[in-house]
Amino acid sequence: MQTIQASEAKTKFLRILDDVERGASVIVTRHGKPVARISPEPEINREAVQRATEGMRALRKRIGKLSLEEILSARDEGRA
Repeated sequence: MQTIQASEAKTKFLRILDDVERGASVIVTRHGKPVARISPEPEINREAVQRATEGMRALRKRIGKLSLEEILSARDEGRA
């Protein structure tokens, strides 16, 4: 992982963005201490999101609508 001083990052920001776009992560330091990390935005797996949405819709058709109390009860089940 690349480390760069804040003053240098200021002058080379577009180059840093190019590096990040290609998958690199960069730590920005100030007075030798890390203050920020610039990392690529994670890719959204649209197919996985679509499958999860379809699964939730199928579950809702099978069990019907739940009240807020039922949802909270299921969430809290087994908690002490």
